[in-house]
Order: sequence, then structure tokens, then C-alpha cells
Amino acid sequence: MNNIQTRSIAIFAVLASLMAATRAYHFGTALHLPDASLAVFLLAGFYLPRWAFPVLLVEAGLVDYLALNYGGVDGWCFSPAYWFLIPTYFVLWFAGRFYATRYRFSLRSLSEFVAIAFAATGAAFLLSNASFYLFADYFGKMSAAQYGTQVAQYFFPYLQSAFLYLIAAAVLHIVAVQVSRRAALKHD
Repeated sequence: MNNIQTRSIAIFAVLASLMAATRAYHFGTALHLPDASLAVFLLAGFYLPRWAFPVLLVEAGLVDYLALNYGGVDGWCFSPAYWFLIPTYFVLWFAGRFYATRYRFSLRSLSEFVAIAFAATGAAFLLSNASFYLFADYFGKMSAAQYGTQVAQYFFPYLQSAFLYLIAAAVLHIVAVQVSRRAALKHD
């Protein structure tokens, strides 16, 4: 196994473990970290080969199935709209892939990452919430404007949860690049 494959497997293991450990708590509590799924899919798009996307989708579905059937999680969020998590997560994964093509180790590139991550997370929020409104069959008498007003209060916690992990990943990435560069200089 070469270094790139080893690195990919290690990153995959960390991301998959993080998603499995946090998926049950959307915004987190005093005792539990918030769901890392949004950040996991974006970071997987950046760091990992294409095979990671469907594997992480299966993992997300399996974790949700176990939480619903054996973990005592309320099934209110599970509706026909659940299938729209596939395009929701694809938006994030694609944003990571897109950023990978533009990435340079620079402050400007970091600001591009922030903008791309913000846009992708915002699009994911809109897609997941619009599909829930349209297909969950809970909002028959509520207009789209009323629903939008009610759901808007969750936008910043949604961003905050994703960016908690994205900031940590950016810091770890910067440290890893610096350590790698120093090690390369010592070998020259």
C-alpha cells in the first residue's frame, strides 16, 4: 500500500468514526458534540477518492436505522424527504471536490475554502429543509413562507455545527502541511 492509499484510509477512518459518534445529536448538547455529517461529506470530497461518497452514505443510513430502531431516536424526521439527504450530502461532497481542484496552501485559498464551505452548507440547509417541507407531509396548512420563517432560526446553528468541525480540520491540515514541509527540509 502506498502513502496516498494509507493516508486515504486513515482519513476515511477518522471521518467515518466522527460521523458515527456524532450523528444522533443534530445541534449537540452539553454532553454531546453536534452532528459532524455535513463537515464529513465536505471533507471527504476534498481528501478522499470517489468511493468514499457512497460508503459514507451507506454509513449515514445505517447509523440512522440503528438509532431509529434500537437507539430510541424519535422517527419524526424520517419521512419520504429523508431520500433528499443524498443530494444534500452530494452538494457538500461536490463542494469539497471543487475546492480540491483550486486548493493552494495560502491565505487566499483558505478564504476560498470558507466561502465554498459557507455556500455549500447554505445550499445543503435549503435543500434538506425545502424537501422536508414538500415531502414530510407535516405542513399541509402551513405556507412555504411560514415554514421558512420557522426554520430560519436553525440556519446559524446548522452552520455553526458544520464549521466547528471544518475549522478544526483546517487547523489540523495547516499543522500537517507545516510538519511535512519541515520534515522534507531536514531530508534535503
